[in-house]
Amino acid sequence: MSDLKAVILAAGKGTRMKSELPKVLHKVKGRTMVEYVISAAKGAGADKICVIVGYKGDMVRESLKDIPLNFAEQKEQLGTGHAVKCASEFIGNEGTTLILCGDTPLIKSETLKMLYDRHKESGNDVTVLSAIFDDPFGYGRIIRDENGSFSAITEEKDCNDEEKKVQEVNSGMYLFSSDKLSTALGLITNDNAQGEYYLTDTIKIIKDMGGKVEAVSVSDRNEIMGVNTVQQLEVAETLI
Repeated sequence: MSDLKAVILAAGKGTRMKSELPKVLHKVKGRTMVEYVISAAKGAGADKICVIVGYKGDMVRESLKDIPLNFAEQKEQLGTGHAVKCASEFIGNEGTTLILCGDTPLIKSETLKMLYDRHKESGNDVTVLSAIFDDPFGYGRIIRDENGSFSAITEEKDCNDEEKKVQEVNSGMYLFSSDKLSTALGLITNDNAQGEYYLTDTIKIIKDMGGKVEAVSVSDRNEIMGVNTVQQLEVAETLI
């Protein structure tokens, strides 16, 4: 019996898809994107899974009705931190919580299992899945200190010239000790240019409280590819 539970972010509309369908319900090789992510979480040992729905949430629930899942609703899209906060009751203070995005159909259960094993072996409070990109434009960067240890995640728009050159990027997938995540979710604010609650702020809070944070790079960077456009959907089809 694993202590692992998973929260999957699936509330977005996906405006760039130019479609009325919720983003995570677009299909790759006949299966919805969110189904691939659910399978990967299960394969990694997540016994309980909570899908966070928002835009056309009933449609998402309906499409997943044959899979035993929990659901939480994000009524307003106020950022990733806010989305995860909507699942606070599910996260609780026990075990380990895996955070995934419903639009990353290429993520493999083996990768998530590797991340979980590393999280446990290292005694981490947060383990971030990262990837190395030749062209990291658009992604948040993993900033490391002089010893090569995790220092921070800096969003593209907040990067200085030096940080923009960093090729290690944040995948948006994480493992958290549930108790630490719950505490940090209660402390995040939306005091930023976007007026949103960022999940990455919880990592800073946990680190500032003395928590242990590590970033682990995936060997195949395609696994973290988020699908935001019809073109990316086609690329995912080819890769799968």
